[in-house]
Amino acid sequence: MFRLENAQSLVGVALAIGICWALSENRRAFPWKLAIGAVLVQAVLVLALFGLPALRAGLHGVGHAVDGLSASTQAGVAFVFGFLAGTPNQPYAVTDPGALFVFAFRVLPVILVVCALAALLWHWRILRWITQGFGIVFEKTMGLRGPPALATAATVFMGQVEGPIFIRSYLPSLSRSELFMLLAVGMACVSGSTMVAYATILKDVLPNAASHVLTASIISAPAGVLLARILVPRLAEAEVTVELRPEEDKVYESSVDALIKGAGDGLSIVLNVAATLIVFVALVAMVNGILGLLGDVRGAPVSVERLLGIVFAPLAWSLGIRWADAPTAGSLLGVKLVLTEFTAFIRMAAIAPGVIDDRTRVIMTYALCGFANIASVGINVAGYSVLAPERRTEIIGMVWKAMMAGFLATCLTASVVGVMPSELFGREPTPRPAPVLAPTLAPNPAPATRATP
Repeated sequence: MFRLENAQSLVGVALAIGICWALSENRRAFPWKLAIGAVLVQAVLVLALFGLPALRAGLHGVGHAVDGLSASTQAGVAFVFGFLAGTPNQPYAVTDPGALFVFAFRVLPVILVVCALAALLWHWRILRWITQGFGIVFEKTMGLRGPPALATAATVFMGQVEGPIFIRSYLPSLSRSELFMLLAVGMACVSGSTMVAYATILKDVLPNAASHVLTASIISAPAGVLLARILVPRLAEAEVTVELRPEEDKVYESSVDALIKGAGDGLSIVLNVAATLIVFVALVAMVNGILGLLGDVRGAPVSVERLLGIVFAPLAWSLGIRWADAPTAGSLLGVKLVLTEFTAFIRMAAIAPGVIDDRTRVIMTYALCGFANIASVGINVAGYSVLAPERRTEIIGMVWKAMMAGFLATCLTASVVGVMPSELFGREPTPRPAPVLAPTLAPNPAPATRATP
């Protein structure tokens, strides 16, 4: 049933599109057909995936597969690290079972295993067929040319830099609009390996977390394409006609070779994620230490998270989130932008059930599920400098705008999900409290019982 809370999410749809139109390089070239089509595609996909029994059963199957993958990964971690992996058999008395959840042993190893499996599926041509199928869909439904359509589809599964590898030889000939679109879509989506990691983080606080994370990454691609085309409109005369020939950079000699090389690629991702989290969390802790010198305000120290909560609270409300949860949700949006989505997901998982509304948690899962953050700016510049060195200066000039497009794309996706009736996701709507006029500088949400890094 369509309610006021669903209508509220329409504000987020209009806001994301409106901001990009206001900052467009050519406001007169607004792609009306693409705007209507992209939003409709997102809505239809959500309704189909969660409304049709067969597809809903498939999504639940994905959740069971993720649980099985996580359990299997823990078996390998326990073999290497023993009781440090959080196994039930501990050499000491456990007074806080939640403390056994260690990010380095429970989440990062999942990335290794998924990367190895992805390489194996690519060698068996299964993932290649899926990617090419999605590429055809993007080409036919959103008017993309062959090479950008294939790269967009690959980005959904492989990641923001790995996806464009499949059209590496075409990157120098892409138009400025197409190149910007690839940057924006890369920051609007996540990779297959991190999807499983996010689902592992959220599974204790969000029912069927894997289904939501998978859906979020897929439907954020059309949002990224739309907002990119609004900010940097397409110029047909700048597009050079080319014949699509998928790159063969990812070639493996055998299944074992695929597993080994995939694990090696996963290791570089794990080290990058771990290093980024350590550095950015440390920097924010330094800033919080400085802000702490200001003393307590409304019963708690001033912190980066609380300030971000105030700044982004109106945006969070526009997604369809009740005002009581807006400061907390706004803080998560700010953390995602400044500290990466990994940190934001970890902090949302640390919020105990009941502290925020279940609807808020679902919407925020979609809003956080994207690579649009400050760290990704550096990752994209470094990656594209290798893939297309002759366009490095052009990329540096567009990458910050692409980060904004990717950030707003996940907000657009979250708003579309917010428009959907709560019953679609298997929950009853929560009574909404009376709104207040402005967000307060409230303390950070109470920590959950489970310890997080």
